Amino acid sequence: MFLSIGLSIDLSMPALSPWQWALGAACATMVGLAKTGVPGFGIFVVPLMVLTVGDARLSAGWLLPLLSVADVVAVIRFRRHAAARTLFSLVPWVLAGMIGGAFALGGPEAILRRVVGVIVLVMIGLRLYRARQPERPVGEGERGRAAGYGVAAGFATTVANAAGPIMNLYLLARRLPKEEFLATGAWFFLVINLVKMPLYASRGLIDGSSLTFDLLLVPMVLLGASLGRAVSARLPQRVFEKVVLSLTAIAAVLLLLPPLRF
Repeated sequence: MFLSIGLSIDLSMPALSPWQWALGAACATMVGLAKTGVPGFGIFVVPLMVLTVGDARLSAGWLLPLLSVADVVAVIRFRRHAAARTLFSLVPWVLAGMIGGAFALGGPEAILRRVVGVIVLVMIGLRLYRARQPERPVGEGERGRAAGYGVAAGFATTVANAAGPIMNLYLLARRLPKEEFLATGAWFFLVINLVKMPLYASRGLIDGSSLTFDLLLVPMVLLGASLGRAVSARLPQRVFEKVVLSLTAIAAVLLLLPPLRF
């Protein structure tokens, strides 16, 4: 079977056992839930997808199309709430981080994941420290902070699909209402993930088997997105922020641990 997108890609069925398909379906559902309901929840997908695929580096390519589908759903769902100006100051720094991440892709994956985890924990510590003082939202004049978040997010998303915790902290610092939080994050990741597609494909991280896997699991992403909308509608703003921060901290710790393997 072939898919024509300027070149022929053999959409072969991946050789996965039933438990791997079940875990993949759970990952797809969590991706949809995270994008439309509870950001930070999706980072749990990163280690679980490693377990599903059996290879830490390939799992990033298998996960990327599912993330992009969920981004599209979230953008459509929250299209009236996006705070685009929030992202403008990040753009050059994110691109710089992505360039660094592209070079770093040749390094040991386990080390890269731990670097991302340490970065996130440091940012959480800084946020908790600032919470004891009158906090100013990140603004156009605070280029140093925007640069730090942007470079870290660009690097993390390129090497491990793990920019979620970093962007969660940035958007929390901006004190956005939850609808704007979800919409702005969705636009950010939609653009970034589309930019990453050719990079991952050129590295052999996306192929016919991975695309077949992703196509079959799109319905689970849509199911998760429906669940996420229901959760989002019921979460008060303060609870939303606490849940996001707590899950972000847990995600950072997970990034420091060795990937699970059977």
